[in-house]
Amino acid sequence: MESGNGKGKEAVCGEEALQLLNCVTETPFNQEKCQHLLHSLRQCVLAKKVKKFSLAGQDQQETKPNSKKA
Repeated sequence: MESGNGKGKEAVCGEEALQLLNCVTETPFNQEKCQHLLHSLRQCVLAKKVKKFSLAGQDQQETKPNSKKA
C-alpha cells in the first residue's frame, strides 16, 4: 500500500515492516525487540487502515486454473 501525499511512492507502514523483517534475521534473535516491532507495525496498520501488503513487482493477477486439454 502506498500513501497519496504527493511525495512520490512511499510504502504505508513500510518502515515498520522492514524493521520487523530485519529483526527476525538478527543473530542472536531478540524476541522482546521483535515483539515490540510487531506491536509497532500492528498499531500502524490499524491507524492507517491497511488491508493488505504486497511486494514491489509482485504479480497482482489472481491464480487461475490451467486450461490445458488432454
